[in-house]
Amino acid sequence: MSLVRNQYRNRTRRAATAAVTLLMAAGLGSAAAGAAGAATVPPQTRQIASSTLGSDYKITLTALRSTENEYAASVRLQVYTQTGGAWKESDRVTVGDVDGWFWYPLTGSGAVCEFSTASTEPAPLTVSLLVTPSIGCSEATHYVVKQGRVFAD
Repeated sequence: MSLVRNQYRNRTRRAATAAVTLLMAAGLGSAAAGAAGAATVPPQTRQIASSTLGSDYKITLTALRSTENEYAASVRLQVYTQTGGAWKESDRVTVGDVDGWFWYPLTGSGAVCEFSTASTEPAPLTVSLLVTPSIGCSEATHYVVKQGRVFAD
């Protein structure tokens, strides 16, 4: 009787050990796959403003969530020109510092304090964004768009 019990216990222990080993291997494999996938996942983005200046330029402001800090973000200003009937990016700049903004204020209500453009050549461009509700808006940053390129004014 005790021999049968010992054999049963040993088989049960081996089965439990094998199951735990498989679960750990699966967990490690999915963690490694997740880590590898995280490196290739692009940052979360949200367009926060856009303006089309006739058929010459389309200008967008896009918030890019930081991959290092969930609360930080960058702002990308992009200029597009018409090429063959489609908008093609001709230039881009970062507004302020990389990861120098806060994601939630940038993507919430009232994020864009000022975004003004004009259909002239060069096209003046002014940007002011919400830093936080308690701090208020950033100082206005001035640019000009000449022949599809962005220049600080």
